[in-house]
Amino acid sequence: MQFAKRLKALQTNVFADMDEAKAQARNSGKEIIDLSLGSSDQPAAHHVIAAIEKSLHDPSTHGYTLFHSTQPFREAVANWYENKYGIAVEPETEVLPLIGCQEGTAHLPLAVLNPGNFALLQDPGYPSHTGGVHLAGGEIYLMPTLAENQFLPLFEDIPGTVLEQARMMVLSYPHNPTTALAPLSFFQKAVAFCRQHELALVHDFPYADVVFDGAPAAPSVLQADTNKDTSIEFFTFSKSYNMGGFRIAYAIGNQELIGALRQVKAVIDFNQYKGIMNGAIAALNGSQQSIQSIVDDFQKRRDTFVEALNRLGWQVPTPPATMYVWAKLPEFWKGNSMQFCTQLVKETGVAAAPGSGFGQAGEGYVRFALVREPAVLEKAAKRIAEFLGSHCN
Repeated sequence: MQFAKRLKALQTNVFADMDEAKAQARNSGKEIIDLSLGSSDQPAAHHVIAAIEKSLHDPSTHGYTLFHSTQPFREAVANWYENKYGIAVEPETEVLPLIGCQEGTAHLPLAVLNPGNFALLQDPGYPSHTGGVHLAGGEIYLMPTLAENQFLPLFEDIPGTVLEQARMMVLSYPHNPTTALAPLSFFQKAVAFCRQHELALVHDFPYADVVFDGAPAAPSVLQADTNKDTSIEFFTFSKSYNMGGFRIAYAIGNQELIGALRQVKAVIDFNQYKGIMNGAIAALNGSQQSIQSIVDDFQKRRDTFVEALNRLGWQVPTPPATMYVWAKLPEFWKGNSMQFCTQLVKETGVAAAPGSGFGQAGEGYVRFALVREPAVLEKAAKRIAEFLGSHCN
């Protein structure tokens, strides 16, 4: 049987590869401490679950959810966004429900790129950004996102020949996997650059609220593009509201980009189940205190894990945001990041994500997700210490 050539670019995936390594370790009898996926172990708020539960008993929620039946959700999003960022949003034309952010970032290239057009992506960056461009037949220009530049890409380094064929730029801050923050001034520069070169500016914004140490809230790209001339932003309920498994998110921004993505979605899905949308509405309209509790909990986990790694001699930076620790491989390690992670889970049961899975510039790093309680993170650190001790000679 013959398959499409586009599948060749999708043959490897960091999460699928680590899933296989975890399965092998589990089958050999290892207790797995899975720090490889950014899937929160905390529950959604009670009022969110109550709204979904109530919907389950309402037969009117059991049918297809076409666009116009999502109006209450879109209105709740527009109101929440205006209250949080002070920017008015038109729910009919500037908001689109998504079945998770990954769905939106993977499908948008189908609406923006013709085969051969370039997308400007961060390196390292989230894997679905790359996958969507491959599916659209686009070309990828990787913008190095490196520590020496505060993990911010340098737009002036992008070749003119690439810009002539470029149609979109994808950014994501707070940044996965590096945990970096970007100031509003950076987004203002990005908006000006994209206007100059007629690029769609795509901002993947799942960690909007997960910022530590009392730092100012992470800026939305629309604060730098208040007229929504060129920008679209993706927000998920997975991180701020612990609703990862419910697969609910939205796109917000430029009405032409929203309309184009809506056209793609119309031939692919009928939107998320209405009951889950009702839960998301409850999350937006209810108390936001649970968000601070989530952030405080991840900050405590961050401090526990970073301090534990530093004590064992693995000096890692303290992340300012997100739910990850982005660590350089120990200097004595002679292999690559995938080898480190597969060997680590094989010998200790501790699973992490190899930096190479996030792009060429991710090689030499490993990402740990802070998705277990502090006591479990301490346990993981002890196993890592034993692993490093057995390999440092």
